[in-house]
Amino acid sequence: MPAFSRSRSHAARAAVALLAALAACSSSARDASVAPEADLVLLNGRVYTLTWPEPGRDGRPNAAAPFDSATGWRHDATAVAVQEGRIIYVGSDSGARAIAAASAQVVDLGGQTLLPGLVDAHTHVAELGQSLDRVNLTGVATEEEAVARIASRAAVTPKGEWILGYGWDEGAWANRYPDKRLLSARVPDHPVILRSLHGFASWANERALTLAGITRETPSPAGGEIRRDGQGNPTGLVLNRAVPLLDDAVPLPTPSQRDAQLLRALRVMAEAGYTGVHEAGVAPDVMDSFERLASRDSLPLRVYAMLSARDSALIRRWIARGPFSAPHGMLVVRAVKAYYDGALGSRGAQMLADYADRPGHRGVSGGAYGFDQRLVADAMTAGFQVGIHAIGDAGNRATLNFIDSVQRAAPAARNQRHRVEHAQVIAPADIARFASMGVVASVQPPHAVEDKGWAETRVGAERMAGAYAWRTLREAGAPLVFSSDLPGSDWSPFYGLHSAMTREDTSGAPPGGWYPAQRMTAEEAVRGYTAWGAFAGFDERDGGTIAVGKRADFTVMTVDPFRAAPRALLRGNVVLTVSRGRVTYRR
Repeated sequence: MPAFSRSRSHAARAAVALLAALAACSSSARDASVAPEADLVLLNGRVYTLTWPEPGRDGRPNAAAPFDSATGWRHDATAVAVQEGRIIYVGSDSGARAIAAASAQVVDLGGQTLLPGLVDAHTHVAELGQSLDRVNLTGVATEEEAVARIASRAAVTPKGEWILGYGWDEGAWANRYPDKRLLSARVPDHPVILRSLHGFASWANERALTLAGITRETPSPAGGEIRRDGQGNPTGLVLNRAVPLLDDAVPLPTPSQRDAQLLRALRVMAEAGYTGVHEAGVAPDVMDSFERLASRDSLPLRVYAMLSARDSALIRRWIARGPFSAPHGMLVVRAVKAYYDGALGSRGAQMLADYADRPGHRGVSGGAYGFDQRLVADAMTAGFQVGIHAIGDAGNRATLNFIDSVQRAAPAARNQRHRVEHAQVIAPADIARFASMGVVASVQPPHAVEDKGWAETRVGAERMAGAYAWRTLREAGAPLVFSSDLPGSDWSPFYGLHSAMTREDTSGAPPGGWYPAQRMTAEEAVRGYTAWGAFAGFDERDGGTIAVGKRADFTVMTVDPFRAAPRALLRGNVVLTVSRGRVTYRR
């Protein structure tokens, strides 16, 4: 692990104004007539700056990349030096030592790999913060096992208090959804709500249904379903746009509780090596919390907030206010998250043709799923990027049509790097439109390996040509960015990189990968969590690569993803995370 040292103080640090001049010079700062003094120096590492040109659409490294076909990849620096949160030197150990202040924090990386700070470009850290106190049902195979875990929590929870859980797989369980009977019998004295893995289904006991006011007379909302028994009574299972009926019954945390939840979740992300997140669908109380934390400079990593378009009052307030960046740039608000359709697992994704495993059903979308075209268009015209959740091929086509129509009608809405969140099943005829329109395909490599057991059953073999089709999108010239969609998927960067590069699950299945032609190269996978994340969040000037003048965001890990066998990635660990020059995690 890194070795830390601090030498005696003897000189004041050079002025930050030197940075602009340094950025115009070569990477070495030691030849400057007045050498700046670094306050943080990282030495003896395998540094990949990613400052060379992008790979080709087929993944082949650019001729200027530190790569050759005979020996493979090589790192292009061993040291970096930082002053007041900005990079002032990239190069050799001796060069970095030469500009270290006597009081500098010096880290010997011991030959470990240093990358630009990792970015998870689609997260729900607010849910992660809450889920850390919830019952984790991830990987639970049966209703009985899930109820047993809830009963164990109930045994140590005062009667009447809410018990919340998450993580049961709505895709894998879609043909055997649970109901309230066993849960109500085993846990009668606590209201219980159990969110599914990706949040498109929720399961409750009788007491929670009562507190939520869900009865046989309650109509299913547009785009949602309240499951009912033969007598018309709610079974305790709700889908898609009916999920908020249960969510809204749970009391909101207090402001101090929300702040604590967010900080706890962001620290978890720092431990995982991330220096930035794109928080998708920020609700008003969460936005207030982010602003409080930013005003105190307490955010441990950069938060790119995507406001929830499901709250029209919130969006209208921000349209009037306009895009915002906190003084240190650790909180940026210039994006809106909207939903066009549901999820594939719960058969809510909107399809052009019937689901292969449910004739006559094509999912839900548009206005029926709460998509407010006028609101989103007004946000785009006001200068906000929009990230629209679209999973089915019909949902993706309609989303592209919508973005195109707004951009044609309002020039101010152009060049905002609008995004399709998930872009999971796309009609082949629509793939090139991502490139021609400059729309970012915001995809989650873990979803492919997690959904492979049932995805083809939903859509049929023919539609798989455009499903989870990262290579096809890249070959068409579409901008890509990678993420976890946590907490529905594991947010480990090693899991994400492995999923992108192999399309195998953690057990190595299927050998060679699921639809292996869609695999990413090591460089593309790393860029998907670094430089491409910076681009998708308008941060390429300050982040995404390691260069003089940029923000000092670094992730140090025990494995070299450029050279390691992909399976070895799963054994990797993050040993150091640096965000804006501050060490936010060290192992």
